[in-house]
Amino acid sequence: MKCQRNCPGTIDEGYCDTCGMAPLTTPATAPSAVSYKPAPVPVQRTATAATGPSARTGALSTRTAGSGRAGSSRTASRRRFGGGLVEVEPIVQADPATAVMTTAEVPEDKRYCAKCGNAVGRARGDRPGRTAGFCPQCGEQFNFTPKLVKGDLVAGQYEVVGPLAHGGLGWIYLAVDKNVSDRWVVLKGLLNSGDDDALAAAVAERRFLAEVEHPNIVKIYNFVEHDGAGYIVMEYVGGESLKGILKERRPDPLPVDRALAYIVEIMPAFGYLHDRGLIFCDFKPDNVIQSGDQMKLIDLGGVVRFDDMDAAIYGTVGYQAPEMATAGPSIASDLYTIGRTLAVLTTDFRGYQSTFKDSLPDRGEFEVYQRFESFYRLLQRATRPDPAERFVDAAEMTEQMIGVLRQVLAADGTPRPATSRLFTGEMRTDLKSDAPRWQDLPSPLIDLADPSAAFLASVTVTDPAEVLALLKGAPVATLEVRLRALRAEIDLAARHGYFDDARAARDALLRTEGADWRVAWYDGLLALAVKNYAYARERFDAVYSALPGELAPQLALALALELAGDPAAAGYYDVVSRTDPAYTSAAAGLARCRLHSGDRAGAVEAYNRVPGTSAAYRSSQVGAVLALVQSHPSAAADVDSLAAAAALIDRLEVEAAQLAALRVSLLEQALETIKGGAQLPPAVLGAAHQGEVREREVRFALEAAYREMARAAHGAEKIALVDLANAARPRTRT
Repeated sequence: MKCQRNCPGTIDEGYCDTCGMAPLTTPATAPSAVSYKPAPVPVQRTATAATGPSARTGALSTRTAGSGRAGSSRTASRRRFGGGLVEVEPIVQADPATAVMTTAEVPEDKRYCAKCGNAVGRARGDRPGRTAGFCPQCGEQFNFTPKLVKGDLVAGQYEVVGPLAHGGLGWIYLAVDKNVSDRWVVLKGLLNSGDDDALAAAVAERRFLAEVEHPNIVKIYNFVEHDGAGYIVMEYVGGESLKGILKERRPDPLPVDRALAYIVEIMPAFGYLHDRGLIFCDFKPDNVIQSGDQMKLIDLGGVVRFDDMDAAIYGTVGYQAPEMATAGPSIASDLYTIGRTLAVLTTDFRGYQSTFKDSLPDRGEFEVYQRFESFYRLLQRATRPDPAERFVDAAEMTEQMIGVLRQVLAADGTPRPATSRLFTGEMRTDLKSDAPRWQDLPSPLIDLADPSAAFLASVTVTDPAEVLALLKGAPVATLEVRLRALRAEIDLAARHGYFDDARAARDALLRTEGADWRVAWYDGLLALAVKNYAYARERFDAVYSALPGELAPQLALALALELAGDPAAAGYYDVVSRTDPAYTSAAAGLARCRLHSGDRAGAVEAYNRVPGTSAAYRSSQVGAVLALVQSHPSAAADVDSLAAAAALIDRLEVEAAQLAALRVSLLEQALETIKGGAQLPPAVLGAAHQGEVREREVRFALEAAYREMARAAHGAEKIALVDLANAARPRTRT
């Protein structure tokens, strides 16, 4: 039997007589890249207290009951990433032996001192760089020559096949576990046995990483010693790293939806580590692999505990958080590396390790940032210089990432709705009116962890005065009680025009809870109620930056912009209504903005986004008719618009009087158009009309529509409609 490991040998007594390996159970497939190549630089930090879960001060806080820890977002199909939103082809694992390096050497431009990060082992003139020596900067010994060779038996159990790569803590080898069914394993060695920091990192892994067990994290099996050196034994993960996937696409970056889907898949691993007091520290595209239909974190060499102030901290310039050297690792610093990784994956991010090592380029620098503002805001929040202003935890960041992903995917015209865990739906009650109203905006949901949550659930009255009276009996004046009272004060003030009490309640909350995004939300509502649209925009903009994956802040921002006369409102309305058509006020707002700019077809398209199952569907179709027939300085009516309006009217199922009113609007515009000398298509008078459309036929139809309206009217209104019908009637001999 021939060996199947790309070798000319023959299987003899169960093993190849050339390579010494056991036979494969299935033929080897094409090689697939295996990325175990991180080269982190140790971070020198001062002896300040390590940052644990952030206290979240100085920015809008997003800790609410709705941001509970999320579990894995994997669906039953395991080929759909990003909460089941993006289909990703699995990467077939190749024969692990094909991943072994042909020539085991570290390129000179990749040789750095593991202690200080200085370049070492570089050529001087005609003399090639040394593979072993001492760092001229700090005197640390370096050795880039593999310690193990093919056939070495480590700890009497692991037979070395060859080197896979060179990482931050030394060479990484492929081996076979002779004691456990010849399974493939990876041996990760120290940079050199005399490096105290590297030794400490390896010992730390031996102490707690063997207990780490998560489907998205490479499994640590063992820690062994061989010839005076230590090796971590871990699961072999075949596949392709995000770095490799990105490299294959160069010069093009990854599409935003694909990058988000990949990272969303790995986020449960971060939540798992953080729950156990562990920080990954050195996340980057090199350290996550797609293996089959699963994403896995690899290279746990940088993982440390929250409270381990003596551990060597490893990070990579361009990815590591700026506070790592002083405050140490934290949940916030891990989330920073995730944001930086997303930025590198989705843009041609030149200078991310130099000019922009601690910042993002302006939004205008990249088309993808301009097209997907929510994505840019997601990156901004994840990478803010102040750790307290970043996301609270991996679960919250995951939730916002999925929300942003839905917005990105909806750009293709297919809605991606989802129920928010932070906001109610829109509060629109008057479906016959498309007028912009701040009262229609969604409201923040009650934090179920609040001690008064059960009491607030019992407050079912809607009259603001009654709400305030009931809230006085709350067992405890918690934040949720005060927020509910503020909303009632705003509603009451809007009714009576007296806002001093509402302002006083707002100011009290700002003094004690000013960092909470819900306070900013209600502050924005109050600004809308008093018509301070510039300040409302500022407050809703802050909420949007805190919650880039939520649609409600964008809807509120759009409303503030529209009321201020800013055409930028259309862009936010567009994102909201395209992503979730259930926000019917967003479709109406977009239609208003488009009609204001003279885009009749765009206004009709916006109204048509309202689904037929919505209670607002009929009113949206009425809006579409009016958009087509009503004159506008920037959008003069044309015969095609009138024909389209007539077709819509024929399909509408509304009350006879309302239908007649729409026909009046259509026919009045048709009369003006035909007087101007234009020829109208027969469809303007209904599908049943045949032949030429003349002024006489239009007048008769207009008269009939007025009389239909008059049948449902009373008193003076009825008389006025009859007079209009008589005036519209053409002159006749009878």
